[in-house]
Amino acid sequence: MYKTELRFSCILVLLSLLLFSLSELQVVKASEDVPPQLVDIKITEKLNTKIDLNLTFVDESGRTVALSEYFNKGRPVVFNLVYYGCPMLCGLVLKGVTNGLKQIPGNPGIDFEVITISIDPKETSSLAAAKKDAVLTDYGRPNAGTGWHFLIGQEANIKAIADQVGFGYRYDEKQQQYAHAAVTMLLTSDARISRYLYGLEYQPRDLRLGLTEAAEGKYGSTIDKFLLFCFHYDAKAGSYVFFATNVMKAGGVLTILILAFVLVNLWRQDRDRVGRTKEGLTRA
Repeated sequence: MYKTELRFSCILVLLSLLLFSLSELQVVKASEDVPPQLVDIKITEKLNTKIDLNLTFVDESGRTVALSEYFNKGRPVVFNLVYYGCPMLCGLVLKGVTNGLKQIPGNPGIDFEVITISIDPKETSSLAAAKKDAVLTDYGRPNAGTGWHFLIGQEANIKAIADQVGFGYRYDEKQQQYAHAAVTMLLTSDARISRYLYGLEYQPRDLRLGLTEAAEGKYGSTIDKFLLFCFHYDAKAGSYVFFATNVMKAGGVLTILILAFVLVNLWRQDRDRVGRTKEGLTRA
């Protein structure tokens, strides 16, 4: 019986090693199969890096603006790079951001700012205005246009801001499209990169906690700040996940406080009892 179990365990170990080896080979093969035009299409996270607020762009009304107009207002900033003529991915990213923002409290221009910049230097302010109108119609929040800005710019400034936030992209001449990743960034009021959120859907919890974190506690309710204590951002998961250590610490502190309360009460009761005993003896 023992030999049979040992043999079975060895087989399981060998199968596990074989599966691991195959998975490693698949990863290598996948990396080797990446088309040359996509090699540089990646996100290089530059957390806590401050972007250049002197960079200028043109907004949807045709007005030249510096990025400094949207920062240092005490509000966090939702930031993404897309292009308005994109046939698929950019629209999905903006849709994901819109859906996520619909489900959290607060409004652009009051509680946070949203900046969307086109990576295509050929696009016009009229195209930016049309995209803004479509997105805000979907968003459905009144006066959101005062805080959600759709910008275009010269190629040098576009490349500069993309490099500063670590956003890799490339124009594919054959497809006549830009290749880029799906990502939205959260920045602090003083223009430091606080968080990267990836994908086409942005969970309301991630946006809410990310904005609370970027605002250094100035955005969100007391509950949000408590949730931020319970959750931390997991880069591998690309989301905020439950952080048991903080909860255990909080539980430990709570336990100590309860014990202290009980001990103080016991000490008071014992003191009162001794006092009553002494008073009784004095009268006797």
